[in-house]
Amino acid sequence: MRHTLSVLVENRYGVLTRVAGMFSRRGYNIDSLTVGVTEDPTVSRMTIVVKGDDEVLEQVTKQLNKLIEVIRVTDLKNEDTVERELAMIKVKSDVNNRSEIMQIADIFRARIIDVAPKSMTVEITGDDTKIKAIEQLLRPFGIKEMVRTGRIALKRGAKNV
Repeated sequence: MRHTLSVLVENRYGVLTRVAGMFSRRGYNIDSLTVGVTEDPTVSRMTIVVKGDDEVLEQVTKQLNKLIEVIRVTDLKNEDTVERELAMIKVKSDVNNRSEIMQIADIFRARIIDVAPKSMTVEITGDDTKIKAIEQLLRPFGIKEMVRTGRIALKRGAKNV
């Protein structure tokens, strides 16, 4: 089972290293990790996706809470959330298949962000299912490169203090 954790941390040098090191020392694998500053420039939000059962989640949460720079850890599993991921996919293309690739991008509300003589780069935002679906449709054209940001997530509604 995948768990999405929202971790608020002090926005200071070395915090990411300490958090990632904690996972490494304990033998837990991170499926996805994104970090960015929040509305408060002294606080960053880490969105961490980790695979494991409830026992693993409990241990990860306890270990994170032991780190001095961690302000709050929230398991978003049972929360009403908005989740997104960004992907850029560079696809082989030429004058014969460009319009077909553009139609696929349009169906998924993706954008063409670069066109070169032998490739096109598609940008897509959405959940994991949406990104996997467009990837499968673009694969027959030949995917040259692909990069994904990892999941970001927020609780719906008013800010929790």
